[in-house]
Amino acid sequence: MPKKQQGWITFQSSITERQILEQYCEVVQRTKTDVLRELLRNLAQMLSFDPTTGHPALLDVKNLPIYQLEHRIMQSSARNVLKGTVKTVTMGAVNAEITIEVAPGVEVVSIITKTSAENMGLAEGKEAYAMIKSSDVMIGVD
Repeated sequence: MPKKQQGWITFQSSITERQILEQYCEVVQRTKTDVLRELLRNLAQMLSFDPTTGHPALLDVKNLPIYQLEHRIMQSSARNVLKGTVKTVTMGAVNAEITIEVAPGVEVVSIITKTSAENMGLAEGKEAYAMIKSSDVMIGVD
């Protein structure tokens, strides 16, 4: 339930628009609400005002954050980020096994959802990042 000074914004979007939002949210690990709030806050910062009337002037849409997503730096709470090249993608019924070569002869393997692999367009030769976040790293011997 919204607080007294808050309200709901409801609008229709195309399937493609929803997919873009969902994919972006998955990549940045944030909720749709958080992403849309950030977009609105950024819009407020980009408003220019006519000095004579004090009314907002038209926005230059090329400067909107949504158009600059490809130029933004991805942020993650993971502190171990390894840039590499996708070596193999093995699709299963639900999951996909992704192997990324982060250095010559050094590979990191991850199991992610098939949908995530498809949404990110993961394929052999594509540049990607292995992000590792763990509170425990266990080592064992026989």
